[in-house]
Amino acid sequence: MQKLTAQTAVMKNWQYDAHVLESPRSGNNQRIGNADIHHVGTRPLSELVQAQPSNLTPEPTVKGESKGKSGHVPNYVLVTVEVPVTATEGAPSCFGYPLSIFFIVINEFCERFSYYGMRAVLVLYFKYFLQWDDNLSTAIYHTFVALCYLTPILGALIADSWLGKFKTIVSLSIVYTIGQAIMSVSSINDLTDHNRDGFPDNVSVHIALSMIGLILIALGTGGIKPCVSAFGGDQFEDDQEKQRTRFFSIFYLSINAGSLLSTIITPILRGQECGIHSKQRCYPLAFGVPAALMAIALVVFVIGSRMYKKVQPQGNVMIQVSKCIGFAIKNRFRHRSKEFPKREHWLDWASEKYDKRLIAQTKMVLKVLFLYIPLPMFWALFDQQGSRWTLQATTMDGNFGAIQIQPDQMQTVNPILIIIMVPIVDGVIYPLIKKCKINFTPLRKITVGMFLASLAFVAAALVQVQIDKTIPVFPAAGQSQIKIINLGADAATVTFEPQLKTVNVTSKEWTDYITFETSQLHSLSIISGNNTSIKGINLPGGNRHTLEIKNTVSGIFAELILDNVTSKPEEGNNLIRFINNLPDTINVTMGDTNFGALTSLSDSNYKTFPGGRTYDVAVMRNSVPCSFTSKALGFGSAYTIVINECSEQTSDVTYSEDIPPNTVHMAWQIPQYFILTCAEVVFSVTGLEFSYSQAPSNMKAVLQAGWLLTVAVGNIIVLIVAGASKLSEQWAEYVLFAALLLVVCVIFAVMAYFYTYIDPNEIEAQLDEEEKKQAKKDENLCDKPVEADSRM
Repeated sequence: MQKLTAQTAVMKNWQYDAHVLESPRSGNNQRIGNADIHHVGTRPLSELVQAQPSNLTPEPTVKGESKGKSGHVPNYVLVTVEVPVTATEGAPSCFGYPLSIFFIVINEFCERFSYYGMRAVLVLYFKYFLQWDDNLSTAIYHTFVALCYLTPILGALIADSWLGKFKTIVSLSIVYTIGQAIMSVSSINDLTDHNRDGFPDNVSVHIALSMIGLILIALGTGGIKPCVSAFGGDQFEDDQEKQRTRFFSIFYLSINAGSLLSTIITPILRGQECGIHSKQRCYPLAFGVPAALMAIALVVFVIGSRMYKKVQPQGNVMIQVSKCIGFAIKNRFRHRSKEFPKREHWLDWASEKYDKRLIAQTKMVLKVLFLYIPLPMFWALFDQQGSRWTLQATTMDGNFGAIQIQPDQMQTVNPILIIIMVPIVDGVIYPLIKKCKINFTPLRKITVGMFLASLAFVAAALVQVQIDKTIPVFPAAGQSQIKIINLGADAATVTFEPQLKTVNVTSKEWTDYITFETSQLHSLSIISGNNTSIKGINLPGGNRHTLEIKNTVSGIFAELILDNVTSKPEEGNNLIRFINNLPDTINVTMGDTNFGALTSLSDSNYKTFPGGRTYDVAVMRNSVPCSFTSKALGFGSAYTIVINECSEQTSDVTYSEDIPPNTVHMAWQIPQYFILTCAEVVFSVTGLEFSYSQAPSNMKAVLQAGWLLTVAVGNIIVLIVAGASKLSEQWAEYVLFAALLLVVCVIFAVMAYFYTYIDPNEIEAQLDEEEKKQAKKDENLCDKPVEADSRM
């Protein structure tokens, strides 16, 4: 009899230890390949291990060893000791599914809600709370997303090589929850608003907390990303393949449900007003709810701890592949002189240390990874939905009748269209293409996806051109703009001296802003009724002003007031101010905002009001109340409301439009979202399917890491292109990205044309056959010395 060298076969849910025995015990004799195996265990050997003679180390026969039941002396004795990895096989189940997976699905739903909810409002938080400009907000946003797609590699290494999936998920979920909580705290305006003016006194504190929170979130969400789905798959037995497949469908559904609901809900929470000393956009609530959901996700996952099957760390295949590639490069460099013969492939230089199978599998993987090189450009465009496209929506009209859409809610169009388009594309479009006898290969689908994404950004550029037409032109540094409001009952004529421009203004009407070179404007000449007035002016430049004029009994009243508005109101808000055209002092309140007391012919400061609604205006005049309802305000406008008359019975007010509201409707973004969603369906789904079909089964993790890496690199490309382009017009940047992707699309099409499809199963079958032949040769070589010893 030959003794078996100790070895361990690790399966999905059980661990089997093979131990050396001095003599065979009662059990089952089975033949696998050319080896006789005698094993002791409760399950058939064929279900437990796949043993090859080349993996077994024979030793010389020991005299006096007994025979098995059949009288035949087994070549090997294998004792299998079944060690449950976690719970027993009688783990609780529900509808044929392990009860533990329901905790995992709930955990994934809450985690995705937490991540996408926070991410939906992130770029607006940068812009409006931290007061960063569009470029810096976009840069930090894409840096964060890139980090979220780099850390999964770290999470996979920790889980497979050190802590195991369960401990990795729990540990990094704690980090994740802390990060979300810090983000919520960082957005509390009252944290540093000591003078209670509605603005943080120390923005650096909020920035520092935000960056710490985002780093922890990126580490947490990225670290658990590769672990949760695999951990769910570990909960099933080998004979539950059907249930496992359905689980992944439910798991994917929970991801989409969490992201869809959070993208709808968190912008609504952000739109609320909250605060201790002053009311602000409620970012603490918008970040706090995702933080609470992440805490719930962690608690739910830990509750199911006793039901889980926990596979021990078994090493990460990415490390093996990396070492193989590294050794091949190092070995090739050492033998670079001409005296060493060339090898068929540069990876063959690793054959001195690594077996032929690993080298062949690595070659297949690298062949696919080479095709990944152009793919990051697609993600550079795709992930701008959460940055540039959201910022674009802030300059648009979100009035959908009974519903007011927040700019960050437009991101929900993508997951909604995904749910609609995936079955249509798979069930209708692809079959029609097949009936037309068009060979629509996976690589051609990916090429089409890249082209569609480029087309989506052309559509975004066209929308941006229309938006730019509605944005008012503000004065440059050496210019001034003046708007005239005639508050009197007589028409007025205003001449800007010296003979620059003459403007006629009828009673209770106004003009648009007129632009002048500040250095050329010296005085104003005003004629109204029978009165004339000349007013000298000295403007600083770079500002807008309003000229109030009124012909009174005592003469012409003329006052030039500073508007102090240098840009269009953001976030869909409106700016409102009042002018008192009554002879008495009044006190004005609009909604919950009090403008204070206004003396006759005086004006208030601008106050901010959310758009898309009407407001109740209360006026107190000589202790007599007067009220009226404002007209429906649009989005992004500024109005001067002139109160001409206000009593208990009547009110006479006029609305002078200082800045026009957003007139391009958010619905015009739907075409670009639709095209980009179609691109995602044919690109992303096909890309993963192609990658998995072209790589060995044990190398899926390497390809998954490579795929996530393309997303990270794509977000880094946004930082590089947006920072290097220095384009002043947003539509031009959209066209630039579209052009870059189109060029990359052509390059990828050429690469795809020369790509040869392979069948990894066929290649691995050939490797198996070669290993069997080699094992047979080794066995024959081993038998010859034994036979010679017997003869002696």
